[in-house]
Amino acid sequence: MNSVVVVESPAKAKTIEGYLGDSYSVIASFGHVRDMEDKDGAVIPGSWSDIKWSLNNKGKEQVKEILSLLKKAEHLILATDPDREGEAIAWHLLSDFNDKKLIKDVEVRRVTFNEITSSAIKKAIESPREIDEDLVDAYLTRRILDHLIGFKVSPLLWRHVSRAKSAGRVQSPTLRILCEKEDERDLHVPEEYW
Repeated sequence: MNSVVVVESPAKAKTIEGYLGDSYSVIASFGHVRDMEDKDGAVIPGSWSDIKWSLNNKGKEQVKEILSLLKKAEHLILATDPDREGEAIAWHLLSDFNDKKLIKDVEVRRVTFNEITSSAIKKAIESPREIDEDLVDAYLTRRILDHLIGFKVSPLLWRHVSRAKSAGRVQSPTLRILCEKEDERDLHVPEEYW
């Protein structure tokens, strides 16, 4: 049995490969491999399932390497971190491979572990699970809000705040609250009283 294991960092990959042995090839994704396209129309409200994704430069390299390893493999084991971002990375890899019909003869498994020890890794490999759609939905909601709100508010912020970098899903509502409070202050009519 030959398996390709995808983790997020190269340091983890090297350690885990030592634990698993010769029948496993462990490779790092170096984090996210794809993201929404950097232009309007990547997300259209009301058409949530039609998001436009593109591989980033590092992602293109890593996906190519993963696919070259998969040519000799029977299993793809997505072992990215157990948090929302790790789940999203696993989902992105699987979605990209499925969209391009690249892994039809490969069995895909999702595993997670909370420590990098030989016993934890082997236990995780023996108890695979499905991708957690709730975590993926949480990630998608976050990215969609960043894209729809942050991309529109950031240029406004750059015109008025010299050192501003970007406005996201947290900064945008905060900015609105500040603006509303400022408007209330401007409308206030002071009265003298004793």
